Amino acid sequence: MHYLSTRGASEPHSFADVLLGGLARDGGLFMPARWPRIPAEEIAGYARQSYQDTAFRILERFAGASFAPDDLRSDIAAAYAAFDAPDVAPLVEIAPKLYLLELFHGPTHAFKDIAMCLLGRLFARALATRGGRATVLAATSGDTGSAAIAALGGLPNVDVFVIHPHGRVSEVQRRQMTTAPFDNVHNIALEGSFDDAQAIVKSLFADAPFAKAAHLTAANSINFVRIAAQSVYYFSAAAKLGSAPVFVVPTGNFGDVFAGEAAMRMGLGVERLVVATNSNDIMARALNDGIYAAGSARPTLSPSMDIQVASNFERALFEASVRDPVWLSEAMAEFGRTSRLALPAHILVALRARYAAASADDEETLAVIARLYRETGRFIDPHTAVALSAAFSAATEASGPVIVLSTAHPAKFPEAITRATGASPPLPRRLHALYENPERVSILPNDGAAVRSFIEARLPPS
Repeated sequence: MHYLSTRGASEPHSFADVLLGGLARDGGLFMPARWPRIPAEEIAGYARQSYQDTAFRILERFAGASFAPDDLRSDIAAAYAAFDAPDVAPLVEIAPKLYLLELFHGPTHAFKDIAMCLLGRLFARALATRGGRATVLAATSGDTGSAAIAALGGLPNVDVFVIHPHGRVSEVQRRQMTTAPFDNVHNIALEGSFDDAQAIVKSLFADAPFAKAAHLTAANSINFVRIAAQSVYYFSAAAKLGSAPVFVVPTGNFGDVFAGEAAMRMGLGVERLVVATNSNDIMARALNDGIYAAGSARPTLSPSMDIQVASNFERALFEASVRDPVWLSEAMAEFGRTSRLALPAHILVALRARYAAASADDEETLAVIARLYRETGRFIDPHTAVALSAAFSAATEASGPVIVLSTAHPAKFPEAITRATGASPPLPRRLHALYENPERVSILPNDGAAVRSFIEARLPPS
């Protein structure tokens, strides 16, 4: 299995190259040269397998010769051993034909754990084999940072730099990052938005001499290994139901929902992927109106989705263009110059064949949290509520079951839950220490040079 850049100027890479490299040198995102195809009878058999066995069957197709099968299986087992749910991603029916796919049973209580816990172990194995160091650089809108720290904190030969937008994540999300005790972890609170943080990360990767000297790699969803690992729970959930579902996905950077497209391209039957956004509705506007246009990100009750540039949308555009790197490079250059891209008719038709989109503002988010609590006694976090709002509409149109990806534990957003329901969600045991341990974080201006200097000052001499 080889991997190519969406922009076409990068030579083929192995799975381990993609894992350690993160972003392609030409600024594009890595994609498999071809999608592995999984037979329908194998997919049906996932209903009778453990989540770990399903993950191995899918990921071995992506790993190729980069990891021995026994090593890959061992790392998968270790990654999920500490999850609170034995089946990793339980499926819960909340109404007839309407389900929550709970993805928050890992160490930081967010869906990012499912990929990050595995990525960290693969990372350590690849570095041990190749030698050398790696500098993991991640922009986060809330959950990626803590998941990366939980997975990579304390590893030898790895330095972790996490950038979050100052004052724009929940207190629990912030403390999950800033109370980490690891010497190899460095937290940056950027005086800007997530989009600003993401732009700085991309600019540092594009600075080839710095990226090489610092051994930069990425842990957020621009790293294709994250996408591959997240595709597993689409297979697992659909197999349990035995029919082609609609998946409704709360969406910021487009990585989690693109993992659904990846599953479809590997052979999974899916009726539709519904992109659910909050008031930062760039993806809903792109899919519904045909104009991909960025504005200023607005703070909301669902901060992990307060994004105006969805990096992984480039992957969907690559596939929708029938893998045309020339058009895509020109399109991304235009968007970079103008923050606006009119999607050609044939691209929009291809996207709409897989995706629908809806948005919900904070008022609607609170109403959905309150409704579900009133009807079932169940708490959900604001991101899940945004998706459930879309699902209530999608459920009336779907011919089969509807699965809402529940991406974070409600206790990570207690203020919103209490505001909606008048009750507080119980605090999981893993979160109690967050309010006892000291925080370590550096506040930096929204300036790429300042971030680069901060990183250089903390890296060991080469």
